[in-house]
Order: sequence, then C-alpha cells, then structure tokens
Amino acid sequence: MGPRIDRLNEERACISMFLTLSRQSPFSGSPLYAADCSFRPLVLIGGRYCLRNSSSIRKDFIEPSVVCAPRRKPKLVYAAPQLVSRTKKLSIQCGVQFRPCIDIHKGKVKQIVGSTLQDSKEGESGLITNYESDKSAAEYAKMYKDDGLTGGHVIMLGADPLSQSAAIEALHAYPGGLQVGGGINSSNALSYIDEGASHVIVTSYVFSNGQVDFERLKELAHAVGRQRLVLDLSCRKKEDRYAVVTDRWQKFTDVYLDKKVLDFLANYADEFLVHGVDVEGKKLGIDEELVALLGRHSPIPVTYAGGVTTMADLERIKVAGTGRVDVTVGSALDIFGGNLPYEHVVAWHSQQEALAL
Repeated sequence: MGPRIDRLNEERACISMFLTLSRQSPFSGSPLYAADCSFRPLVLIGGRYCLRNSSSIRKDFIEPSVVCAPRRKPKLVYAAPQLVSRTKKLSIQCGVQFRPCIDIHKGKVKQIVGSTLQDSKEGESGLITNYESDKSAAEYAKMYKDDGLTGGHVIMLGADPLSQSAAIEALHAYPGGLQVGGGINSSNALSYIDEGASHVIVTSYVFSNGQVDFERLKELAHAVGRQRLVLDLSCRKKEDRYAVVTDRWQKFTDVYLDKKVLDFLANYADEFLVHGVDVEGKKLGIDEELVALLGRHSPIPVTYAGGVTTMADLERIKVAGTGRVDVTVGSALDIFGGNLPYEHVVAWHSQQEALAL
C-alpha cells in the first residue's frame, strides 16, 4: 500500500507544481517539472501538456482526448482543465511499439514453448524449454527501464512462491513500467498494483465452462479499475476461427475472436494481449491472419506475441496490423538465446516513435 500512496502523492504534487509554474511561463521547450518529478505524469505533445494514460490520478482531470504519448500506443490521455483553453488539439499518428517480456518459471527467467505447458499435477515430462537465463527477472526489468521500453509484461508460468517473488522483484526494479500476469484473480490483483505493476493481465480466471465469467470480470474491474486491466485473449485456430484458450493454453473456450467479441470485452479492459499459440515459441514466423484480425477489429491497444524470428517479421506485423498492433518478441531475441539482436529491435522501436512524432 505504501508505494501506491507515495506515487499518488508525488503525482499530485508534481501536477500542482507544474500548474503553478505554467501560469508564469509560456508553453515551449521541455516540461518545466522534468527535473523534480521522477514519475513524470505529464508529457508535452506538440505543445499540449497531457497526463499519461498510466497515471494514477486521471480521475482528477477532465474527459479524455485521443492523442499519443511517447512510447505508448494510441491511448486516452488526459489534459489538465486549466491547460485546455491555452493549447490546441493535434492529430498525431502513433507508431507500433515493441513490448518486452519476462517469462518466469520456478523463479527463473525462461523461454518455454507455451503449448507444452501443463498443470503441475500432470507433470512436466513434455515441457519444452528454449532457454533458461542466468540473469534475474529484476535485471531484465532494469534493462528495459534503461532502454526506455514501457508496457512490457511479466508472466508467471506457475503459482509457486519462487516465481511470485521473482515477479515482484522485477516490478520493484521498474515501478509503473511493467504489466504482470499468471494466477491473477480478484483477491490478489490489487496487491500487484501496489507492488508497482502498471496493469494486471488475466485470462483463465475470467473464463468458466468455455464462456466469459462476467461476475469475475466485473469483480476484477472493480478491484483495480478497468484502466489497470489487460485481458489475455491468446488463441488457437479451430475450424478456421480463432478460439480463446485457457489453462496454460490447453483448453479451448467457446469464445472466438471477432469484432463483436473484441468490442464487448473492450468495455472491461484497457488493453488486450494475444499470443498466437499455434506459432508461439516455435520461431516459425508470425500468424499474419491473426495480426490482421486484431488490427482491423480491436478498439483498444493490443499486443501480439508469437513466431517473430527476423526484423522482417516486425515489419510484417506493422503492415498486417495497419500500424495498430504492438509486438512482443521472446525466444528469437539474443537475450533469450536466439539470433535476433535485442539492440536492433530496440532501435526499430525508436524508429517507429520517430516516424510517429
């Protein structure tokens, strides 16, 4: 609870200081508060100061306007009411974002072929591990922070204490910069926000008997707020349609991804995370059909994961998703034992930002 309250107080103090200074100085150059506020909830966009979508105090501000913040997907960010009359609205096209990942299994950072995961009671004889790192989850988190990457996800591939501890250490290393998933429910979701997660990621918990469990979904949205919730809609092909899969991607649901489903679920979440399970972890190339579906129909930010092997795959996602689908790369990266240089992907990410602004 402590870190969350401290961040709220810091943001409020930062905004208060900025509004005081803004009355004395015209809007130009860098944000006036930059040297004094570590969290930096405000961002300067084309002469308009806006509150970051990740800010905890958005409720103190007016209704959202669609603009784009650095290193963010097109999102709703909020402008201080005192500033609206003094600024002009700009239409800014946002770029595709690379979202980093940290997958944790039994306390270790690993890259596992997701479709081989099973419940612990079934054993792990069929588990295929592509890579196990000597670095801790916190070390990866710090690297992502240093490289200015946001919106990445920490996934606990098991509910064991070692994985939970490693995930929390990663959140502490990069407060507000990472999402967390794996075993999230309405009773523990808020605790991960308090530990520093920007969002919690949920999947199996909100599905029951092949359908969406609306009571659980509402409980989660009430517990942490829709703006802190990411729905994992990872899917597999079934009868030429994409069915959401749960329980370590082993069980098909009766929920198929299409415009109607995505529009409806967007009422309960801030973002979607979608693994193309048929290609995930296999480095066989991306599922362009799935990416195209997400680009056409997702009304909120969505991140695709699965099959990226080369830099060309990143461009394919950009094209197939019409610039509206973010991307995660796992096993293919050299930091996870693959051949794709992490620094090249980070450079590509920076290029997308530059093109967007």
